[in-house]
Amino acid sequence: MITIDFETYYASDYSLTKVTTEEYVRDSRFQVIGVSVKVNNNPAEWFTGDMEETAEWLAGFDWENHFALAHNSMFDAAILTWVFGQKPKAWLDTLSMARAILGTQVGGSLAKLVEHFGLGVKGTEVVDAKGLRLEDFGAEQLAKYGEYCKNDVELTYKLYNELNATFPVREKRLIDITIRMFSDPLLELDTQKLEEHLSAVRERKAKLFTDAGITKEILNSSAKFAELLGQYVRPPMKPSPANPEKFIYAFAKSDEHFVALLGHHNEAVQAIVAARLGAKSTLEETRTERFINISRRGHIGGSLNRLPIPLKYYAAHTGRWGGADKINLQNLPSRGSEGGKLKRCIVAPRGHVIIDCDSSQIEARVLAWLAGETYLLELFRQKADVYKHMASSIYSTPEDDITADQRFIGKTTVLGAGYGMGAIKFQTQLGNMGKNLAFDDCQYIIKQYRAVNRRIANWWNHLNMILQFMLANKPAQVDAVGLLESSPFTGIQLPNGLFLNYPGLLKDSAGQFVYETRSGLNKIYGGKVAENLCQAVARCVIGEQIIQIEKRYRVVLTVHDAVACVVPEDEADEARAYIEECMRTPPPWALDLPLNCESGMARNYGDC
Repeated sequence: MITIDFETYYASDYSLTKVTTEEYVRDSRFQVIGVSVKVNNNPAEWFTGDMEETAEWLAGFDWENHFALAHNSMFDAAILTWVFGQKPKAWLDTLSMARAILGTQVGGSLAKLVEHFGLGVKGTEVVDAKGLRLEDFGAEQLAKYGEYCKNDVELTYKLYNELNATFPVREKRLIDITIRMFSDPLLELDTQKLEEHLSAVRERKAKLFTDAGITKEILNSSAKFAELLGQYVRPPMKPSPANPEKFIYAFAKSDEHFVALLGHHNEAVQAIVAARLGAKSTLEETRTERFINISRRGHIGGSLNRLPIPLKYYAAHTGRWGGADKINLQNLPSRGSEGGKLKRCIVAPRGHVIIDCDSSQIEARVLAWLAGETYLLELFRQKADVYKHMASSIYSTPEDDITADQRFIGKTTVLGAGYGMGAIKFQTQLGNMGKNLAFDDCQYIIKQYRAVNRRIANWWNHLNMILQFMLANKPAQVDAVGLLESSPFTGIQLPNGLFLNYPGLLKDSAGQFVYETRSGLNKIYGGKVAENLCQAVARCVIGEQIIQIEKRYRVVLTVHDAVACVVPEDEADEARAYIEECMRTPPPWALDLPLNCESGMARNYGDC
């Protein structure tokens, strides 16, 4: 194993707090001040010189046959691969490992983590290096900087050994796959199509503003703005601060559901919300501009227009991947929509195609499995239309007579009501999808779901008891399968060996369970635990499938429950069959979990 840390030039207007990692490393101002390397347990070495000398020094290490370790490896991997052309056997990352074990409670900085474990103290010499290029350093200052860098490497090595004691080997494989999506990318960008798309987005936005007659009067009036927005989605509401029993429009920058509409699949919604919030550009504009800039910055790995995929391993509480580097690929507009044109600008390299394979209804399947809802599991095994089945129960209509609109309601119910959702939230969710149902109808649908799925509803109550057991430091079986067990450490061990944690779990003055997050106390209850567990277990399933797929084909992106691969065009059909087989095969700890998938294949991501 080779532990590595680069020290690079940075300034007030040029740092990782100002620009993305990709932009920083590929900027004309980029310069390596020095680099420290530690081979296995040998003392760390420091080297400083110009870029050619540094390249020659780094070439002296056997990267191809060694694991590379860093803290925040996405940064060091980009430098080592893009700038110096070295590709290690695999990447390890203490930041990713710490995020999986500790969540965000401690913080992700090396300084905070080594302090947490009592491993040493990180220096502060980097502060004095601000604005200094290599030629600006004096000999003494450069020597101190070298000692600082070596100390970082030694601390990273110690931190790795601390985290590695309990860290699952297969999760380290997933960390490597995630890092290489960024440092050794295969997907490319079609610059011409991106520029055409940007022009079209701007034209549509201007026309929308003209056609809709958006004025300051509309933007400043909640009632008139709600009327305009209501043409597309149900305007979000919130309790009035003055009178909690009264609901008012939630149109402020601090209103999460309103701000989330900036990422709505309909560009009209994006534009209207952006105008209210005072934003100059819609999300679609800024993201397209960022893609264009990436494509114009030149070669990566000898290929023009490569798209480094920045994903954050274990970004969510449940272990799911998350977006990073200001190009969140987890929420690109879906295929088939007008906004989906952005996906069509992401293409496979010449002679290759993209295969995008989506695990069908995996959360609903995992929910039925963990809760022991046997009838629903059997429907999945028989490949029945569970959405029609639910709609049939709701509308008291034979499945063969269910309409497309009724099936949509059945689908939304199956995918949304499994975690204890109430009628108000269900009504709002449907409204945001353009389906306006009366509250009484929504209330009936929720009651019908719970009547048909009694084991799922009972599982929510059981999970409330599990929270009580965790509070009392008593282990207990969590699910109907016998897969999960709560631990005396306010957590539930997952099948990948990691834990779904609820740090600082307690009951507040109102008798509700809460746990600590960096932003304060967060409410937790049986339905929410069910959601957390289903997402966490589904993520474990996807992780196992990614590892299996990677034995033959490069996984270049994962979005929620979908996996995208780049494969040679002349073996596309064989590859598609293999990938689908992997996505339909449950891991050894879930052999009775019925899985299914659907895939698409094309030269571009949007047509998959």
